[in-house]
Amino acid sequence: LTLLVSINITAQTSTTHIQLTLEDAIELASAQSPDAMMAKHRFRNSYWQYRYYKAEYKPQFTLSGSPIQFQNQQKLVETIDGSFYSKYNQMYSDLSLGMEQAIGFTGGQVSVFTNLGYTKNFVDDTMFFSSSPINISLVQPIFGYNSYKWERKIEPMKYLEAKQTYIETMETVAITATRYFFNCLLAQINTELQESNLANNDTLHQIAQGRYNMGTIAENEVLNMELNYLNSLSQLERAKLEWENQLFYLKSYLRIKNDVTIELIAPTDIPDLVIDAQRAVEEANENRADIISYKRQMMEAEQSLERAKKDRYAMNLSLTFGLDRSAHSIQEVYTNPQNKEVIMLGLNVPLLDWGKSKGQIKMAESTLELTKTTIEQDIIDFNQEIYIKAKEFNIQQSQLMIAAKSDTVAQKRYEFTKARYLIGSIDITELNSSAADKDSKQQGYITALQNYWINYFEIRRLTLYDFVKNEKISSEFDL
Repeated sequence: LTLLVSINITAQTSTTHIQLTLEDAIELASAQSPDAMMAKHRFRNSYWQYRYYKAEYKPQFTLSGSPIQFQNQQKLVETIDGSFYSKYNQMYSDLSLGMEQAIGFTGGQVSVFTNLGYTKNFVDDTMFFSSSPINISLVQPIFGYNSYKWERKIEPMKYLEAKQTYIETMETVAITATRYFFNCLLAQINTELQESNLANNDTLHQIAQGRYNMGTIAENEVLNMELNYLNSLSQLERAKLEWENQLFYLKSYLRIKNDVTIELIAPTDIPDLVIDAQRAVEEANENRADIISYKRQMMEAEQSLERAKKDRYAMNLSLTFGLDRSAHSIQEVYTNPQNKEVIMLGLNVPLLDWGKSKGQIKMAESTLELTKTTIEQDIIDFNQEIYIKAKEFNIQQSQLMIAAKSDTVAQKRYEFTKARYLIGSIDITELNSSAADKDSKQQGYITALQNYWINYFEIRRLTLYDFVKNEKISSEFDL
């Protein structure tokens, strides 16, 4: 038992160590980061909204009525001779089965229903049935605003916009994950760098102390080396603290457990990629949700203008044809039912509205022109942003190569300067300058690497196009 408990405690307290690449971080972020989960739920909401719109154009079957309704009370009855209270004691049941269907191209609605009712009067012990075996009704606006026509244009556009917005959001997740990854990688490398500097300064301090004891160098140089050692010790503590902070942010975003230790692997495999700026603009205009949004906004402004014009004079035609019958038995209620026809034409024509209708039309026209002007300017800015981003990306590769070469040269220069210092041909000032330049260039290389990958995912987000695979970025929306 003691052995089993010991093994269990060891298993619970042991930590997991993983190596994490940039690709791994993006994959985890896309699967389980808070931003990714919110994007999925927002898209699901848009999906069900689209399903709701599609369902409105399918036949709607309903069962309605009051299966049982009982009343026992005194009711006020008003007649020509006066009013009096009468005993009211009866039971009533009613059920209707109906179907409604929207007519998209006319904006009307047709319905078919059947009805059966039963009434039992306990005062005089009578009962009767009433039925409408079949009723067909049509409600049709005449020369009026057809909301169905505009919904058939706008709702599919909204759903397509939601799809492209989801893809853009997932690319934004990749950018955010890249920032967290490189912030943590820079802190990790800086910690390793400070550990190396501490070891070097400790060695140099010991050597300087030995030379001072031999009388070959002045005390001032020993003190400088001791100061370098103490500075390295302080910088290492700050670097470790920063690494812990950045590691916490990365784990939190990727939703990795705290007991997992992470070693980040720098993504040095850079694709040889040059993006044609004009091609990027064309892909963005085909794929981005913003372009779909511009078209939708224009269509909604046109919709508002048409509604303002056609709602000025409202005319509706209502037609009902069917059969009905009432009798004292359920067998008779379906025998020789009587025809029922109801025709009604409704009008609503303003004779004097003091310019209210005209004002609504003018406001809708102004909104349409304003939307058109705003969208034209947005498209110009949109294309310019894509063009500049493509140009910026194309210089990142050369910037990265320069940073990598500078890092290599600074490292070699430091090793050479350190060797010269050890043989006493240079002083401590030049060694310190070389060490600071080495640290700066190494950090600069990681920063250049970060800028390259952020710009790479930024151009993907702005165009929704994968220029490495030469294909549009898509998603498995059915999943």
